[in-house]
Amino acid sequence: MNPPARMAGHRTVMIAIGVAIAVACAVMMRWDWLPTYAWHIAAGVWRTVWILVVTSVLGMALAIPIGLAQVTGPWWLSAPARAFCTVIRGTPLLIQLWLFYYGLGSLFAQFPEIRDSVFWPLLRQAWPYGVLALTLSFAGYEGEVMRGAFAGVPKGQLEAARAYGMSRATRFRRIWLPQAVHRALPTLAGETVLQLKATPLVATITVFDIFAVASRVRQDTFIVYEPLLLVAAVYMILSALIVFSFRRFEARLPVRLG
Repeated sequence: MNPPARMAGHRTVMIAIGVAIAVACAVMMRWDWLPTYAWHIAAGVWRTVWILVVTSVLGMALAIPIGLAQVTGPWWLSAPARAFCTVIRGTPLLIQLWLFYYGLGSLFAQFPEIRDSVFWPLLRQAWPYGVLALTLSFAGYEGEVMRGAFAGVPKGQLEAARAYGMSRATRFRRIWLPQAVHRALPTLAGETVLQLKATPLVATITVFDIFAVASRVRQDTFIVYEPLLLVAAVYMILSALIVFSFRRFEARLPVRLG
């Protein structure tokens, strides 16, 4: 047997052994708690997914004007945009989250006008502050990514479009923004996965996501490893779906010019 075939055979054997060990460990662990917490797990996964989707979409909607302002905006727009990205990227997300929930949330409760308003049933809950913190965090990181993406689009294409008589809005909508997003897609996929990994922080402000389910199982049953392994598997599956979706989307886009 030639060396490449021998190495491939050894690799297959090692993979089979690893899978067998993983299956044996999973069988030996306690999973009798799963039926009791199945509904909580489903609700936690759903909350994790919708928090990820909402904060990523809203964060990207903010990141585009933030990145554009840093490239073309006057100083009174570019300076606040740069300051925003610097503050968000330079401070821990957990501190931002707690500042919103324990700071802003406590401040709202001190005003009778807010407590008596129609918005108080929403503002007294924890998840709006989690969504706000994660949205601003995503916008801060992606705003810097979009700044580089906008700056990387060849200026000759924009000048050619201007020579053809395209308006500024048309140039932005048909040339500048699509190419910038295309350039940012690989980074955007990684940032979305990082956003997914940041969602467990909302459990620290009592938002019941999939990570909070593992904490409840541990508190109720004193089982530690199995719930954490389940949560890790859920995040791995969601991360794989995100990467796969971005790759399929990027493959369907036309090859960028320039």
